[in-house]
Amino acid sequence: MSNTYSDVWNLDVFFEGGSDSPAFADHLKAAGEQIEKFKREVDRWQPVDQPDEGQRLVNLVELFDGAARKVRQAGAFVSCLHAQNTDDKKAGQLKATVTELSASLQSALTTFDQQLSGFSNEVWDKLLQEGLLKELRFVLTERRERAAEKLSEKEETAINALSVDGYHGWGQMYDLLVGKTKVQYKEESLSVGQAANKLADSDRSVRKEVFAAWEQAWGEKEDFYAKTLNHLAGFRLNVYKLRGWEDVLKEPLDINRMKKETLDAMWDVISDNKEPFVRFLNRKAKLLGLEKLSWFDLDAPIGSADSTMSYQQGADFIVENFAEFGKEMAEFAKMAFENDWIEAEDRPGKAPGGFHTFFPESSQSRIFMTYSGTPSNVSTLAHELGHGFHTYAMRDLHLLNRNYAMNVAETASTFAEMIVSDASVKNAQTKEEKLGLLEDKIQRSVALLMNIHSRFLFETKFYEERKQGVVNPERLGELMKNAQTEAYGGALEEYHPLFWASKLHFFITGVPFYNFPYTFGYLFSLGIYAMAQEEGEGYEEKYIALLKDSASMTVEELAQKHMNVDLTEKEFWEKAVRMCVDDVEEFMTLTE
Repeated sequence: MSNTYSDVWNLDVFFEGGSDSPAFADHLKAAGEQIEKFKREVDRWQPVDQPDEGQRLVNLVELFDGAARKVRQAGAFVSCLHAQNTDDKKAGQLKATVTELSASLQSALTTFDQQLSGFSNEVWDKLLQEGLLKELRFVLTERRERAAEKLSEKEETAINALSVDGYHGWGQMYDLLVGKTKVQYKEESLSVGQAANKLADSDRSVRKEVFAAWEQAWGEKEDFYAKTLNHLAGFRLNVYKLRGWEDVLKEPLDINRMKKETLDAMWDVISDNKEPFVRFLNRKAKLLGLEKLSWFDLDAPIGSADSTMSYQQGADFIVENFAEFGKEMAEFAKMAFENDWIEAEDRPGKAPGGFHTFFPESSQSRIFMTYSGTPSNVSTLAHELGHGFHTYAMRDLHLLNRNYAMNVAETASTFAEMIVSDASVKNAQTKEEKLGLLEDKIQRSVALLMNIHSRFLFETKFYEERKQGVVNPERLGELMKNAQTEAYGGALEEYHPLFWASKLHFFITGVPFYNFPYTFGYLFSLGIYAMAQEEGEGYEEKYIALLKDSASMTVEELAQKHMNVDLTEKEFWEKAVRMCVDDVEEFMTLTE
């Protein structure tokens, strides 16, 4: 039997005293000084188009590395403070300070990137022949090419400076509103995270009542949410217009190092394969004694098998099944549990959702979620540990070679989740338990091939309309409902038109279109998972090699090098979706 794991994380190892930590105040000051130093050197740098500029470039890269580590360490700490207690006002102030530091580093980087584009291609190639610069070839060239597509250094710096109180300011406004949003259910005042957990209750009257209260809570502030969303999109669109970028997908695709052909191939295959999932949703409705499912029935458990696991059981189950795949992954998870890297306690006042964050100066991860013992909680925990393992696998690489994009980030997390959910289904003791777990697994396919698809459809349409002017809350609701109807193949009786307000992902300022990378990661990881199963023992080494490369090549190159597949063709995606459909077929047979 393992130790008893704590479900509350330890943040004191970084900075003692939470948001009042004097050590953290010193850290922020040091971060500011490091950024200033980097900025001074970059401003002083007048690159000569000669190969002997290499050493100067290396020095600047190292200065950036030091400043970036400090800022990321600070960012990770404040996101943890805010998540563990949404009433921590000081954490909100600190978050604003970190955003300013981040923007200041971004401005210096803008200058740095512009300088890179000053080299001729011939000299640039020579510079990258050896040492650290050779190692960073992909990322530095990417920065150089992106700089060439942007405005002048002066204009980009101005955009960065204005984004602190403009763009990012609106993002923070959303966080503030959500922190204040309470869902009134019976006598209880639930946080959004607690209410979301109740939407998986086995009693339909509870789900229905909570959902009505949920809609009311978001509806009461819909004007604020709509204003916030419109300003975020307006800021983005204006920046794109100034840069001469026509397509709103240009930036998200660049960030994800991914071609438009790959994205189109993926969505086309998904659109062509909705039918089995519609059948699944109809069968689930029948099993629940309903004509048709409503939005609040999507997460409803089927059968009466109570398969809840205590936090300890969930942790042991994850470690045990990671070990079936590979030793390193299991040891990483064990270390995370033993060293209190995870905040999972079910208590009021926490932020909704789950996340993984990394502290680069300490080489440690932290994972946040609210654990109440459902199979879906166990999956979330495995998912976030997958993110953690990804950063752990890259621990020896230069910081610049660790900036993997969101789509491959979601690959590692989904892969980990897959190991655990597959094991759950296989280990089921009874038909009823197997059914419940299989259903939970298919729910993930529904979420990623239908729910995420609806977000993508909504955002694409919203941006087109936003170009013509502000989109009012009613219209946002219509767009959302239309997108959900299309993505779910008309399978639901009642939709969630206020989803645009309740989903944090539409309001995140770091990454636009925070949706398709999830689906990409899911299906890409299914492809890797299939290979792992074919090759059996020893695949972990190849998997780690793939993760290590995940921030220093495009996704098409990554797939070609490590899997020998072409992501712009439908064939890969059809195989991956087929695996999801197989689960549905098994479910349909079991419930004949």
